[in-house]
Amino acid sequence: MPSAETGNVERKGGRLTRAAALEYARVEGVLLASARGDVPRFIDAILGEPVRGNWWTHPAGNAIYNVLADVCASEDVLVCRLLGGKVTLIHRRLWPALVRVADRFDPSQLSQVHDEHTSSGRHVRREIAFPQWVPAEVHDAAARLTDQEAFAALGPAVAAATRDASRKRRQPS
Repeated sequence: MPSAETGNVERKGGRLTRAAALEYARVEGVLLASARGDVPRFIDAILGEPVRGNWWTHPAGNAIYNVLADVCASEDVLVCRLLGGKVTLIHRRLWPALVRVADRFDPSQLSQVHDEHTSSGRHVRREIAFPQWVPAEVHDAAARLTDQEAFAALGPAVAAATRDASRKRRQPS
């Protein structure tokens, strides 16, 4: 749920506004979109309370979707599958730290994921491989960080994900 820093955010009808949702993402840094895990679950923050069951069937499902889609479409948010293969949102302020320790992850965890709707209305998920999505200034900022600084910025859940990724890479197929 909200951290001490994100407890007082702008809400409309009990839900985060788009601007407040982006600010929440900036402050938290790393969020799971809808899965439960060791970082905040964004749909709970949007609603202002834990979502029970399938959020698509929640009475506020459309509102949750609209805010989630807006934030995921922001140029300040990376959508990837960093934590346990689940949709993870990472705010731009942490991209240099993520790039600094990228070699500790499976490349698929760092691919930028985005949804598109074709002209026929079909839903398609597209991925941009790492590091193709990384802006040059982020590479430059990453080079100025130590691994220790990067992991401190990213937090313990991300550090644990690096251990999980390295274990999977070592397992024989």
